[in-house]
Amino acid sequence: MIDLIGIGMGSRECLTLEALHAIARADCLIGAGRLVDCFSDLPAQKERCLPSQIVPFIKEHPEFENVAVLLSGDAGFYSAATKLRGELLDRESRTICGISSLQYFCARLGIPWQDVAVLSLHGREGHLLGTVAKNRRTFLLAGGELTAEKICRTLVCQGVGELRVHIGERLSYPDERISSGSARELAAGEYAPLSVLLVENGNPARSRLPGIPDGEFLRGPVPMTKSEVRAVILSKLAPGAEETVYDVGSGTGSVAIELALSTTGCVYAIEREPDALGLMEQNRRRFGVYHMQCVPGTAPAAFAGLPAPDCAFVGGSGGNLREIILALYEKNPAARLVISAVTLETLGEATRVLADLRRKAEVVELSVTRTRRVGGYHLLDAQNPVFLIRAGGVQNES
Repeated sequence: MIDLIGIGMGSRECLTLEALHAIARADCLIGAGRLVDCFSDLPAQKERCLPSQIVPFIKEHPEFENVAVLLSGDAGFYSAATKLRGELLDRESRTICGISSLQYFCARLGIPWQDVAVLSLHGREGHLLGTVAKNRRTFLLAGGELTAEKICRTLVCQGVGELRVHIGERLSYPDERISSGSARELAAGEYAPLSVLLVENGNPARSRLPGIPDGEFLRGPVPMTKSEVRAVILSKLAPGAEETVYDVGSGTGSVAIELALSTTGCVYAIEREPDALGLMEQNRRRFGVYHMQCVPGTAPAAFAGLPAPDCAFVGGSGGNLREIILALYEKNPAARLVISAVTLETLGEATRVLADLRRKAEVVELSVTRTRRVGGYHLLDAQNPVFLIRAGGVQNES
């Protein structure tokens, strides 16, 4: 029997009775050194292994009938247990749960965790800002280059250094330390590499259906895409839950904000006009979408240094439409594009460029008419027609 055991934070006090019994009857204990060393008093053979060495060792030593594979935390919470079980199909195995760092840390803080969003940043960037922006509480597993102090500095750089953060180090060990304060206060500290964090956001960005009323945005003299058109743009662009998105010629940022509310991926709002950038930043803060970044500059030069987009909306081109489309496809040939046009000239140029690139183009013309009250009557007030061009895949050779 091979037992894949979640042993909690690492101390024996965090073990379940089922786990203790399985470890006691094992003739071989396998796992990271700090986990195996907790049971130095037991007679079982100890094998300190990296995760990649566990399965080869078990297969090379069939003489061990009862093997206990020791895994930190809970075997179902960002654990190697699932992969190991799939690689040990020729042996009978079972998974024994443990106390996860999420459960332990929230208990120490006296905070319920049923509504906590969970994100592991160990070895990957993840979608930190988007997850924090959209949730009241976010639990983070730090690791690799994304240390606890770097996460706090990231929050500060995005203008949300006032968010309350709790950092847990060496949980369950005698030198356990829990630090609480604002992200700004904690950013100057140094913490253990495998720390955990809980970020509290008292005003999370709430999910909204596409087409937020125009009056909810600060506008001033800056052009803004109307709510009905925004709703269709989002349906045509269809951003995924964790995708990277561009809004080119963002203006007030209304489209970028709606995109940010629909994904936890980064949204880059590119705009060249200083007045529009200032207004966009105010709207960004108004809606609490920290993962939307205002990028000053003229496209496509402003794309330099940005990650490749999964999809992009081009709402303004400043006369550089061809160059913008080419640059977007250079960054990601599979990117999904939606381009808006309010003039026939822009419509013609967009379709010509896409035809030159042998890209399929779907064109939709939107005519929106609203009512306005005059005395005791309601008059129809037509808005300017808008063309939306959705660029698809490459056309087949005929």
